[in-house]
Amino acid sequence: MQITSWVGLIFIILSIRGCSSDQPPACAASDRASLLGFKSMILRDTTGTLESWVGTDCCQDWEGVVCDPSTGRVTGLVLQGPVEDPTLYMKGALSPSLGKLKFLEELQISGMNHITGTIPDSFAGLTRLRQLVLQDNSLEGNIPDVVGRIPSLQGLLLSGNSFSGQIPRTIGNLRNVQQLSLSKNLLDGPIPPIFGGLQMLQFLDFSSNFLSGPIPEFPGRFPNLTNVDFSSNKLSGQIPVSLLSLSSISALNLGQNQLAGGIPEHIGSLRSISKLDLSDNRFAGQIPNSIGKLHNLWYLNLSRNVLSSNLPDSFAFGLPSLSVIDLSYNNLNIGVIPNWVKNRQLYDIRLAGCNLRGSLPNFTNQDSLTYVDFSDNCLTGGISILFQNAPSLSDVRLSRNRLRFDLSRVSLPGSLRSLDLQSNQITGSLSSVINPKTSSSLELVDLSNNRLSGAIPEFNQTSRLKVLNIGSNRIEGQIPTSISNSIELQRLDISRNIVRGTIPPSIGQLSKLQWLDLSKNQLSGRIPATFQNLKGIHHVNFRTNRLCGEIPQARPFNIFPAAAYAHNLCLCGKPLPPCRSIIRMR
Repeated sequence: MQITSWVGLIFIILSIRGCSSDQPPACAASDRASLLGFKSMILRDTTGTLESWVGTDCCQDWEGVVCDPSTGRVTGLVLQGPVEDPTLYMKGALSPSLGKLKFLEELQISGMNHITGTIPDSFAGLTRLRQLVLQDNSLEGNIPDVVGRIPSLQGLLLSGNSFSGQIPRTIGNLRNVQQLSLSKNLLDGPIPPIFGGLQMLQFLDFSSNFLSGPIPEFPGRFPNLTNVDFSSNKLSGQIPVSLLSLSSISALNLGQNQLAGGIPEHIGSLRSISKLDLSDNRFAGQIPNSIGKLHNLWYLNLSRNVLSSNLPDSFAFGLPSLSVIDLSYNNLNIGVIPNWVKNRQLYDIRLAGCNLRGSLPNFTNQDSLTYVDFSDNCLTGGISILFQNAPSLSDVRLSRNRLRFDLSRVSLPGSLRSLDLQSNQITGSLSSVINPKTSSSLELVDLSNNRLSGAIPEFNQTSRLKVLNIGSNRIEGQIPTSISNSIELQRLDISRNIVRGTIPPSIGQLSKLQWLDLSKNQLSGRIPATFQNLKGIHHVNFRTNRLCGEIPQARPFNIFPAAAYAHNLCLCGKPLPPCRSIIRMR
């Protein structure tokens, strides 16, 4: 009996031990204290995340906290706010106590918008940290040297803050780093020669800063580097050949800098590249023939440089993957649009300011073509064929050419979203543009400075127009009351026409209107009192009409410049002189 009792007792003890071993340990008290130190420096949390940070077990119940289940030590802190929703954020600063989380491997506090202050020096103690992600906050000051003294870092992502000063050279010590992004900050000065030690890089982004000086050399092989983005800075000099020797690069963006010289012929060595952007620099000379060897290239942007001469012959038989091309605003003299542009399955073609002449191309098999920009050229015709052979067009920009056609005889594709034909010699009416067929797709229409006539058509209830510019034409009749159906309208310009009648009060229902120009017409009556509802408007022009009566005495109408109301019959009230009683009663 006694032996049986001892056996039972041993069984119970073993059972208790077995059960207790299945329970993960609670988080370490020191880690919990470090997290509460962070929470104490957050003054406001509209995300509601930190409301869960109560109790003693931060491993089980605290949102955003990740622990090692075998030790109970905190290995991850992931707090990610939705950048697209500014009402959800954390306001405060990074606590130095985070540097005491000795087992932390991932620290991500991003998209919180109002996290300010600097990166604490205590982060040097995070010797196991692999990912440091502090994107889209309001951090400021210099990027401290301490971030380059965390040897285990594989990802350093600090984009979308207000960091200033120079890039610390200590970043060159991060020999394990694979992702490095310092974009969208206020960094200045030269890029230090740090890349020699960063052979594990896969993704590199220093874009949208104020960096200056030359692009440093890339000594070494960089076998995994696929993305390099130095765009939107003040970098100068030439493209280093060592950068163009990295055959693994699939996307290279050096746009919006001050780079000069010729585009090196060596660019043909980027055999893996699919996206190349060298736009808005000072590159001169010819486009290198070697670009035609880039068989994987689908996006090419060389716009806004000083490139000259004709296009290289290799464009005609090379670049088999090309889908998007932008050569706009160089010193190119292309002349007649080449056959390879007409016959390829492109979906975005931009050749603005390229000295094009003749008619628009007769595209063949262009069901994929969605965007065309041939502005600022000398094209004379072919608009109907363009719309017939490219039924998927959504954006057409042909401004400042010599196009002559009757707009009312053109059938627009139902997919068209944006139509810019300003400054041509177009006649006819607006009937083919403003009608039930196009109302559900068109968002931008600019037909200003042409020879259009007739009346403004009625606006359908499904209208999605955001911009309507029909200024400087010969349009007559009245502004239809149905314009209020275009509830998305932000910019309306009917200036320099022969429009008569009164201004419809229904315009006051366009709550998103920001720009209104009705100048130089024959409008009469008064400015409707309903315009006081247009709280977001920041530009108006009523000058040179036959308007009379009191200007709406509410902001911003009573604080616009007096010139906006000049040359009418008898407008009065601020910003003009006060109204006499007889006028006020009209």
